[in-house]
Amino acid sequence: DIDDSQAPLLDHLIELRRRLLYCVAALVVAFFACYAFAEHIFAFLVQPLLHAGQQKIIFTQIFEAFFVRIKVGFFAALMVAFPIIANQLWQFVAPGLYRKEKRALLPFLLATPILFLMGAAMAYYIAVPVALHFLLSYQGNFGGIQQEALPSVGNYLDFVMQFLFAFGLAFLLPILLMLLERAGIVNRKQLVGARRYAIVGAFGISAVLTPPDIGSQLLLAVPLCILYELALIGIWFTEKKRAEAAEEASEAG
Repeated sequence: DIDDSQAPLLDHLIELRRRLLYCVAALVVAFFACYAFAEHIFAFLVQPLLHAGQQKIIFTQIFEAFFVRIKVGFFAALMVAFPIIANQLWQFVAPGLYRKEKRALLPFLLATPILFLMGAAMAYYIAVPVALHFLLSYQGNFGGIQQEALPSVGNYLDFVMQFLFAFGLAFLLPILLMLLERAGIVNRKQLVGARRYAIVGAFGISAVLTPPDIGSQLLLAVPLCILYELALIGIWFTEKKRAEAAEEASEAG
């Protein structure tokens, strides 16, 4: 038998399992739908390569082309199912929050997919073309031998997905910092004092996540620095708003 003290925990675990099952179901349905259109999705992803002048792509392993379709379907399914997954997580967390906390967290939830898509769009339309232009420029005569780029389909997909996810996640930096401030883990004064370390960290992250050319690294590092400053501005506004609300409450009391 389960005593009364364990019953609430069991109820939470059952609810968590139910929400996770909904998330998995949404991801599975989205995967099969996206897999049916995998060719069209890959045709979209390959456009930067075509615009860079590369008209040929190969696969070097027997199963590579098939697994690329699987990866394209799963990659697209994550994007499509993300709003449903985020909503299920919100439905799990929301009952334990006060009304004021719900109002505070809801804007972050709504802004997350928008910022992620903005980062992915910047990667697709700006960063990936710049990186491809640099990397494909090494074709031609080198030491008396002709070099020709023949990227494999799997290698190119990994390359594009790395850019899209790196930029998409990087654009979530303001939300992360504002949530940390909301939770009381950091404050604006600490973040301002850590600005120089944040700049170094931005360039370190861009060096790891992008090709070694300085152009691609700047395309990620500069937005990261700008997003850090935007987070500081957002935190300043929220601090000011909380201070005004506290002052009004004290006057009313």
